[in-house]
Amino acid sequence: MFEHLPTEQANPASAHIDELSTEEMLRVINAEDRKVAEAVGLEIPAIARAVDAIAEAIERGGRLFYIGAGTSGRLGVLDASECPPTFNAPPEMVQGIMAGGEAALSRAAEASEDDPAAGARDLAARGFTAGDALVGISASGRTPYVLGAVAEARRLGALTIGIASVPESELAHAVDIAITPVVGPEAITGSTRMKAGTAQKMALNMLSTGVFIRMGYVYGNLMVNVQPKNAKLADRARRIVAQAAGVSHEHARELLAAAGGSVPVAIVMSKTGMDREPAERRLAEAGGRISKAIARVESHG
Repeated sequence: MFEHLPTEQANPASAHIDELSTEEMLRVINAEDRKVAEAVGLEIPAIARAVDAIAEAIERGGRLFYIGAGTSGRLGVLDASECPPTFNAPPEMVQGIMAGGEAALSRAAEASEDDPAAGARDLAARGFTAGDALVGISASGRTPYVLGAVAEARRLGALTIGIASVPESELAHAVDIAITPVVGPEAITGSTRMKAGTAQKMALNMLSTGVFIRMGYVYGNLMVNVQPKNAKLADRARRIVAQAAGVSHEHARELLAAAGGSVPVAIVMSKTGMDREPAERRLAEAGGRISKAIARVESHG
């Protein structure tokens, strides 16, 4: 039933991995892992389309949902959970759903992946709407739980994206945008938490990071939406303001205090000479994009 899938094939390169020394065994795994980045690189055009489409959906008031089972589900939940601390995004903006619920994050509940109705129900339970975007994640591209959720999202008219490691998979044919990094057989036959999982993680990193860059949550390559809620983050905020504005760390501290702790406002204040309130207004008019806010000031003299 599954033996024809590339993700389930035996890998000749690791056929005798159990007979190798530890160092040789790890070199085989590493050699296989090196193939992942290239496979993901081939999918950049599809990932780019997905980034732009998701950013548009969010800017219209929608949200981004990841859904998967097993390793795929856990990776989706992980990426979603990293968005608030990295970009100061509202927790509801990017959400991860996995078969078996929260308990399955730490204890395998793989049987739950065989129920397509459960995928649709779990999506509905989060209040998923036509304005949201769904990314279905499945190494084989045929997980019933994921396909059920995708079918429900399509029924609603929402944007659907699929990440799988099997060419022409059911998932690829079911979604609007298919991302298919074909990584080949695993070093341990069928263990898709390895290369397929790494490919998924890379693609998810690119999706979420790309979306937030497009929406102006990054200035240059700086995480300007960081919230200085503890000593480490306060120090990071000062360093970001100092670097972005080209000022001393002491001046950056003063700017942050005058900006009410907001890194973007502090940068706009420094770059334009504005006080806090006009800088906040200019930033709001620019949709939170620092470069656009600064450019608007410069264009108006």
